[in-house]
Amino acid sequence: MSRPTKCRTICRFPPALEFAPAAGEEGNGPVILTLDEYEALRLIDREGLSQEQCSQRMQVARTTAQKIYDSARKKLADVLVEGRPLKIEGGEYRLCPGGSQFCGPGCFKRQIHQTFQKPKGDNTMRIAVTYENGQVFQHFGHTEQFKVYDVEDGKVVSSEVVSTNGQGHGALAEVLNALQTDVLICGGIGGGAQVALASVGVQLYGGVTGDADAAVEALLAGDLAYNPNVQCSHHEGHHHQGGCGGHHHGEGHECRHAHCND
Repeated sequence: MSRPTKCRTICRFPPALEFAPAAGEEGNGPVILTLDEYEALRLIDREGLSQEQCSQRMQVARTTAQKIYDSARKKLADVLVEGRPLKIEGGEYRLCPGGSQFCGPGCFKRQIHQTFQKPKGDNTMRIAVTYENGQVFQHFGHTEQFKVYDVEDGKVVSSEVVSTNGQGHGALAEVLNALQTDVLICGGIGGGAQVALASVGVQLYGGVTGDADAAVEALLAGDLAYNPNVQCSHHEGHHHQGGCGGHHHGEGHECRHAHCND
């Protein structure tokens, strides 16, 4: 019986999951780069880490990190030489859980938590809304502000507009995690962002339009109009889980096979 593949820790989802040659120049079918292969490239080629350091961050053996990296480089060569599209999806991985288990000194979750951490009371429910000029902003991945509401005993006791400081796509879920958000109300949102929100335990109400304050009051009254199957009109995707973990939404540490988009 073969030994199961060990989950590889990745820091976050990539900000873009598909790349294609210019129109009319596309070669054969797409090359699939897995999430763990992407992470090895990011750590070694972008961050300048050694293979040993990469293996420590991904929590695998150095020889495993080397194999992942070599495979990723071969795939990139195929993309460039053959003019093929590139898609980033799948693989055996788990997301960095954050908290006291950050994946390394350069972990983006550590930086985000230092910037956005916001304490709250034990009996407080925190609701965030993608926000622009009083309205529910319609594109989660491009939101520049959240309006954050603290609710106690079913009533809003305080609210605050929080700038995302230019964070986008994959980072926004971790911003909400650092803010200790329980619920997000938004307009359009892609599949990858939904997966990222689930991994940090944020309950989603998407496809909402209109006044932000009114949307929160409607949620508290139990009559908010939302779309449980919402997808961002610009970025659609889907996600399948499997591998060495399970279906543990909200824990953010299971091993996954991923097909996702922001």
